[in-house]
Amino acid sequence: MMNAQDIKNGTCIRMDGRLYFVIDFLHVKPGKGNTFMRTTLKDVVDGRVLERRFNIGEKLEDVRVERRPYQFLYKEGDDYIFMNQETFEQHPVAHALINGVDFLLEGMILEVVTDSSTDTILFADMPTKVQMKVTYTEPGLKGDTATNTLKPATVESGATVRVPLFISEGEVIEIDTRDGSYVGRVKS
Repeated sequence: MMNAQDIKNGTCIRMDGRLYFVIDFLHVKPGKGNTFMRTTLKDVVDGRVLERRFNIGEKLEDVRVERRPYQFLYKEGDDYIFMNQETFEQHPVAHALINGVDFLLEGMILEVVTDSSTDTILFADMPTKVQMKVTYTEPGLKGDTATNTLKPATVESGATVRVPLFISEGEVIEIDTRDGSYVGRVKS
């Protein structure tokens, strides 16, 4: 158990049978009345964000979470099989728990967040930016660099990314896995 005044960004708490990460908090001391903590919480399972007030001294159930590197091995049905890089144990992770799953390739290392008390996997995070080779796109024309026009391109994971017209097949590009957007061309 922890007190409400001990809340910090990144703290994980259990409330109403669900797990929440604290995204933002503010210690509020009004002119009249009691001091309280105004927090923004993100549901671990569905990603829903909510705001909640806690009175100072209120007891909260904190959850100890661990972040460990896991390597993606293969896909089996709807699950993705990962190997813990420290213990070499294999664990299945559901499709819905992986952020940026469209850009997942065999052998990639992801950060997996687990509840240390029950050893259940809460979610897996892809690296923020990945580099991938363009496997198919329409050919670009010389001089197509001045406009902000985008075209679809398929990358080696099978995902489709909107890229500038000057990108051609075989080039390596950098992609933001949070929203699937093109970041830039990688120079070799």
